[in-house]
Amino acid sequence: MLVPSTGLRAVDTVVAGILHDVVDDTCERLFSIEAEFGDDVARLVAGVSRLSYINQLLRRHRRINVNQSTLSHEEANNLRVMLLGMVDDPRVVLIKLADRLHNMRTIYALPLAKAQAVAQETLLVWCSLASRLGLWALKAELEDLCFAVLQPQIFRKLRADLASMWSPSNKGTCPRRISVKGSWSSMQGNDSVHEDEAPMHDEDITSIKDLLEAVVPFDILLDRRKRLNFLNNLAKSSEMEPKPKVVQDAGIALASLVVCEEALERELFISISYVPGMEVTLSSRLKSLYSIYSKMKRKDVGINKIYDARALRVVVGDKNGTLHGPAVQCCYSLLNIVHRLWTPIDGEFDDYIVNPKPSGYQSLHTAVQGPDASPLEVQIRTQRMHEYAEHGLAAHWLYKETGNDLPSISVLDESEIEESSYLPEDLDDQNSMDYESFQRYSSLKVGHPVLRVEGSNLLAAVIIKVDKEGRELLVAVSFGLAASEAVADRRSSFQIKRWEAYARLYKKVSDEWWCEPGHGDWCTCLEKYTLCRDGIYHKQDQFERLLPTFIQVIDLTDQEESEYWTVMSAVFEGKPVESIESRPNLDYVASNSIEASINRKVRLLRTMLQWEGKLRSESSFGRQDGGAKSRNHADSVVLGEVVIICWPHGDIMRLRTGSTAADAARRAGLEGKLVLVNGQLVLPSTELKDGDVVEVRS
Repeated sequence: MLVPSTGLRAVDTVVAGILHDVVDDTCERLFSIEAEFGDDVARLVAGVSRLSYINQLLRRHRRINVNQSTLSHEEANNLRVMLLGMVDDPRVVLIKLADRLHNMRTIYALPLAKAQAVAQETLLVWCSLASRLGLWALKAELEDLCFAVLQPQIFRKLRADLASMWSPSNKGTCPRRISVKGSWSSMQGNDSVHEDEAPMHDEDITSIKDLLEAVVPFDILLDRRKRLNFLNNLAKSSEMEPKPKVVQDAGIALASLVVCEEALERELFISISYVPGMEVTLSSRLKSLYSIYSKMKRKDVGINKIYDARALRVVVGDKNGTLHGPAVQCCYSLLNIVHRLWTPIDGEFDDYIVNPKPSGYQSLHTAVQGPDASPLEVQIRTQRMHEYAEHGLAAHWLYKETGNDLPSISVLDESEIEESSYLPEDLDDQNSMDYESFQRYSSLKVGHPVLRVEGSNLLAAVIIKVDKEGRELLVAVSFGLAASEAVADRRSSFQIKRWEAYARLYKKVSDEWWCEPGHGDWCTCLEKYTLCRDGIYHKQDQFERLLPTFIQVIDLTDQEESEYWTVMSAVFEGKPVESIESRPNLDYVASNSIEASINRKVRLLRTMLQWEGKLRSESSFGRQDGGAKSRNHADSVVLGEVVIICWPHGDIMRLRTGSTAADAARRAGLEGKLVLVNGQLVLPSTELKDGDVVEVRS
């Protein structure tokens, strides 16, 4: 599942996976592997062996010198940094992760104490590495396997609670709308998980194998056809021999996800007229029980308040960014479709397109009552936003880990694993929603920019009047100022022109003395909006009825705030706006140089993982295929050339076969400078090979 389906590199990865522990556990030597299977396989096996050796050394050190068998958070962080620093080929990490995943799936064979030690190490080290490489589904399975070993009773309870919530028999039994009202004391009843869990007894130990079987394999979660086959096989086997309840509960959870996915897919197919010409893809995921447990403890809420325990993701194609504006409009149209299909949960809509996260992450998030009347999260974004979230600075490992120290607490006292960057913050009760809304909206100023959303129509607007401490707004809407492109790219470096459009709209309303709902002309109109219990400003008509049309207040950074009001002053004073300089946003720079170096390394490895997926042509690597002709594709390596990766940015450079380190430096415009290949300083005449990581010191 983790390598391309064809290509010599993919084959070598599988071969190295089979041979990964031959050098460590048998009398075979590395040179014999190289002679039999080639130098690429030998390098991979050697890399896995190095990782295993370092891991074993640290285990022995803790056991002998420190007299402890468990990892501290500081040790785990150091080990992650050390392991990443040793890796120059991401396939080494993939093989090691696959090895650890297999170990965890069969860990019931180990004595309990050893199994728990391995599970804790896996949770602290290898889950984090999987996260850093973007292998979210594999990470989720590893987390739940560890959770089943470390806290079997809580694991079983959470699995049962979710199955009870998502069972088809619950359909239609919940009220029409879920409110965020509720007291914390009521949440700490049967739904909450506490520390005072009873120790594991013999009957629990014998059921560890059943608990591990209740963890759905990650490749099944990634493939819809495999999910259906898994559910069919589970049903057939249960007819012949009843499965343990915890395994049946896992099947109910997976089946509920399939039902949600199929329901939304049908609705999108029926409503496709709303999004003509747009390619829409749908995927789904189950949050790991460990992440659910960690979130419950962190927020001190019951499981019924974890709205993202299951989620659907809708990605709108944008033709490689050429149709990004229409794709953004399509996202809001799809949001309307989702809210017509399922009832929204109050206070659980987050518009990260209008207001991106500090990392630059953009998406629409909404929580709704699913077909079984239980919470379901839906995320909607464009393809460009999706690629940025998965591979750019908004990726979870960088968004949550950069500059953040690990807490010095025990593994199950708090979540070490980062919260997903695309998951909304839960609003725990109505009071907190009122307080947060008051804090946010009571400081709104006249002239502040907003976005008007009506179906797929996005229009620029500006606040004209603020009433009732921010609960009612009078807004001027410009029907000639479409805002989809501006919204999608609001965090770009230069946006003075966008602020000027808002400022001129506000000046126009001021000059005309328009001040009541309905005032305006053929392209401008004043509208009244009221802050509702869902945390959104909805339009109010002349009969004070609330309409589906709503506005999103644009949150300005300190830099944007300064620029915006500078532009506003220039427009009102009649000064040229062109003289105002817009500075690029540099919020993404890592504060710690060591962490920044590791992040560059991880970015490189992730780039290499994507690159591996493109190298699928057997002929590109000179394999004999019975005389078949080599075809030259844009994404494949042609014969007669060598492909290297430039550190630290991960750029791909193609050179002729036989090219040297000096040739790479010359191509980079740094002729005569020192060159490092795979981290080692080399002579200028050193010949380069496919996959070499080359750094030219300026």
